[in-house]
Amino acid sequence: MTSSPRPKRPKHPACPPPPLLLVLVHTAAALLAAAALLATLRTGLDERGTALAFGLLVTVGELARWTGAQVREAAPLAAAGALSYALLGADAGEPSRHGAAQVIAVVVGAALLGAVPHIARGQRGLLDHLARRVLTVGFAAVCFQPLHLQGTFSRWGGPAQALLLLALLALTALCDAVLAAALAHSRTRWPFGPLLRDELRALLGIGSAVCATGAVMALAVAVAGLWALPVFCLPLLLTQLSFRRYAAVRATYRQTIASLARATEIAGYTPAGHARRVAALGQAVGRDLGLSEPELTVLEYAALMHDIGQLSLVDPVPAGATAGLPAQEQRRIALLGGAVVRQTGVNAQVAMVVERQADPWPEQPVAARVVRAVNAYEEKARDAGPGGPLKALEELRLATAEEYAPEVVEALARVLSRDCLTLPAAG
Repeated sequence: MTSSPRPKRPKHPACPPPPLLLVLVHTAAALLAAAALLATLRTGLDERGTALAFGLLVTVGELARWTGAQVREAAPLAAAGALSYALLGADAGEPSRHGAAQVIAVVVGAALLGAVPHIARGQRGLLDHLARRVLTVGFAAVCFQPLHLQGTFSRWGGPAQALLLLALLALTALCDAVLAAALAHSRTRWPFGPLLRDELRALLGIGSAVCATGAVMALAVAVAGLWALPVFCLPLLLTQLSFRRYAAVRATYRQTIASLARATEIAGYTPAGHARRVAALGQAVGRDLGLSEPELTVLEYAALMHDIGQLSLVDPVPAGATAGLPAQEQRRIALLGGAVVRQTGVNAQVAMVVERQADPWPEQPVAARVVRAVNAYEEKARDAGPGGPLKALEELRLATAEEYAPEVVEALARVLSRDCLTLPAAG
């Protein structure tokens, strides 16, 4: 008796291999950390008390790292402590003898120890975070420690020493910004230029605070000894606490807007999850177009609230699909939505984007062009079956002469094809 052949399982697309740039960054960090650890184990620790104090500072900073939202520097205290150890030239007036290899080894060990609870909780992004920490601190240590051991800083002294230290801090901050943008580009495939621009802008905030605190702690320890560490850590701890409160306020504000946007779904005017899907896909398109972080925030809020004008309609639009309505009716609904948004006290730019989402695309701001195109794509593709996404995208391309901005439609096509994406999950 012959058995019937087993049915073939459907083939799922294989996960794409990690980008080459990501592999190179992680490999470079791993090799640097391994070389530093081996060199330190072979020669032993110099000035163990100082190494233990800075290692403890980095560990505490990693344990207290911010895990609530994506931020530019999740562990500013650990970053400042690692940078200050890399720039340390003396301890209470006595010249230090540790080299760059010991700096990297201590920071690696402390960062790994502080990351254990976050790894146990399954937090994402730790590998990129550790790679950035190792390479940035390694860059600062390799630049500073050989010059210090050769006596360059002691010979220069005065303003020349301060200028050299400032130049080294600027190069270290630039190295960290480039690494952060490169890792984000490899993970998300968003354009590298806008990501680097956002990282450089962030240097004016928490980045400058970390660099300044690290340099001041190194100079203070050189004069006053290790007792200067807790004193100069306090301002950065207070800054981190204030930032957490600010992030909590922003998160509450966004949740309020998202809840307000769900009013159309609860009332039955739009399908469940429509606004959230438009916001998620719209942000991806905005990033592909190179919008800045403030512009992406406005785009997200406008996408969440783009259909709120339908609450003023007596007769709901079937399935909430406004893309097929006459242009005059679309403008009327958009103006009604903008009036509602203005009454809620949300940023006036959000209201303006909601009002102008139905205008002719040459007259629209970029955010309004994105909202209009992504909303039309979502409406056309959600109920069109397996071939719906391609058909919807083709319809948008055919209408670029009058209704949709060509560059936005092409950016949408890149986002969809880049990740083999059709629509964000309804959730």
